[in-house]
Amino acid sequence: MNLLNESYDHISLDNNDKLTSFKNHFHLPESNPIYLCGHSLGLQPKNAQFFINQEMDSWRKLGVDAHHNGTNPWLNYHALLTQKMSKIVGANHSETVVMNSLTTNLHLLMISFFRPTKEKYKILIDIPAFPSDKYAVQSQLKLHGLNPEKDLIEINTLNNNKCISNEEMLSSINSNLDNVSMILLSGVNYYTGQYYDLKSITQIAKDNNCIIGVDLAHAAGNVPLNLSDWNIDFAAWCGYKYLNGGPGAPSGVFINKKYHGKEINRLEGWWGHDKKTRFNPPKSFNPINSAEAWQLSNPPILSMATLRSSLELFDEVGIRDLNKKSVDLTAYLEYMIRSLNNKKIKIITPSNKSNRGAQLSIIIDSTESDLKYFFKTKNIMCDFRRPNVLRVAPCPFYNSFTDVYNFVETLKEI
Repeated sequence: MNLLNESYDHISLDNNDKLTSFKNHFHLPESNPIYLCGHSLGLQPKNAQFFINQEMDSWRKLGVDAHHNGTNPWLNYHALLTQKMSKIVGANHSETVVMNSLTTNLHLLMISFFRPTKEKYKILIDIPAFPSDKYAVQSQLKLHGLNPEKDLIEINTLNNNKCISNEEMLSSINSNLDNVSMILLSGVNYYTGQYYDLKSITQIAKDNNCIIGVDLAHAAGNVPLNLSDWNIDFAAWCGYKYLNGGPGAPSGVFINKKYHGKEINRLEGWWGHDKKTRFNPPKSFNPINSAEAWQLSNPPILSMATLRSSLELFDEVGIRDLNKKSVDLTAYLEYMIRSLNNKKIKIITPSNKSNRGAQLSIIIDSTESDLKYFFKTKNIMCDFRRPNVLRVAPCPFYNSFTDVYNFVETLKEI
């Protein structure tokens, strides 16, 4: 199907969409808006209440015994999420675990993987960086007695309101690695929507003896990922954006299997200890031989239940089919915006479908003082980032081509 052929209108496209029924698996906000904000908070799956009620019933009926009994014993509840989550990020089962929150996990991982030496002691990140990532790496530098400004290298991926090419990014990274110990990048940049060439960046890191870690907050559940094959060292991502796990949903973690069972610096807690002796008072920590070794405490069951409800849907559809529709939706959005031929509207997200996910970031030169509010008055929810960027995310689970069409029709009014 060629979406740039004018013979395909939004109604025809929706009629030919084999995933269109999955919108019925999600609750839209009560005002029934066009929801284009899944890059900030995904919608609630209708089956989430069922999964929560299961655990509420176990708590009510069994109390503490629900850790070992009931429909889903809590002692190993997190394992119910592991296999489905690992498929979404292209990882081995043993390399994935769901725990904590995103920035917490980034800190735990950097404790293990940022090991500065006299020769290699700097951290390299991409900008625009999500503020929490920058705070995290700056504080890690300070923990090691390093300078959070001088010892932080920032690769600017946005030049004159245009994303640099992957080739330019690779060249910029490669020329700045002399004293770099660790690279920490976003998989998809939160501000621009650019999807980086993580495979090539990882190879550059390996060639320069650098650790490579990735924040996949805007990538997991959005774009195809192959963390194991790319040989990335570590990654973390939140569960509440494209993964629809609910506000503050637990974070996912990837730790390359080559580090399992090795002597490694790590903040340790009892939930990462060998399961056979976890409840005995051992003299020393005996880590699980998997990513689970980085766990600290027993998991938040109710929060994991909501995330599990969404992962069931991901497993039913498959990330490949979701990504195919995502590519089509975003291409249609781009086509419709460009068809306006309006010089006051500029798309900063790359046009190449391989370099973006389900998001277009748009600069709008408008007299409207509050663009986000303007769209809300039209029953459209999207996201505005200062100084002048509107982030629009048509998500394949619950957005349609008609949603995209109606958004662009409203854009005309500005």
